[in-house]
Amino acid sequence: MENELLPKHLGFIVDGNRRWARERGLPTLEGHRRGIALVEDIAHECFDRGVKFASFYIFSTENWDRSEEEVSYLMDLVDKCLKKFSKKCIEKNVRIAILGTKERLSEKLVKAVEEAERLTEKCTGAVLALCFNYGGKKEIEDAVAKIDGEVTVEKIEQNLYHPEIPPVDMVIRTSGEQRISGFMLWRMAYSEMLFLDKKWPDMTKEDVGLILEDFASRNRRFGK
Repeated sequence: MENELLPKHLGFIVDGNRRWARERGLPTLEGHRRGIALVEDIAHECFDRGVKFASFYIFSTENWDRSEEEVSYLMDLVDKCLKKFSKKCIEKNVRIAILGTKERLSEKLVKAVEEAERLTEKCTGAVLALCFNYGGKKEIEDAVAKIDGEVTVEKIEQNLYHPEIPPVDMVIRTSGEQRISGFMLWRMAYSEMLFLDKKWPDMTKEDVGLILEDFASRNRRFGK
């Protein structure tokens, strides 16, 4: 594949974990376990194929409205997976960037987030961006709140979470739903969209190749 046809940044809205589990007669939480584990595999497949940034929407600010049991399980799961992700990312020279607010997170989880970023901060090969406790409107609100004086497009971009992360070239959402759910609202202004019918836990490394082929076939005009 020609380099100019390769996306720099792929964004994934990882949807369908609970439905995947229910369809198989498994506990809902098992869908989450499999789903978060798959993030690592899909991310590194993207990087192995030349993608430099891969973002994954793993917990939104609206997800706090789910049951206490589910939220507690997800918090513990993210805590454990951050340690696991960090180890492999260091081995593969991948930096972890976590986008979101620290509001409502436990002290233990805040430390886990900061540690994952610290351990991988010198990695230069690619960036694994995890949108955790994230909301697209919240990100823009927080960016504007940091600005002194006139609010401009440039100043907002400079104050986003991890402003070094570029716009998303293509957003992929699994499970057949066709909405963006507040994912990276600022960065996806000109993103290509791809909606897949399969649930997130059914995604495979081969799907990454199909996504890249689909992207290469698009004619991106950026409003021109």
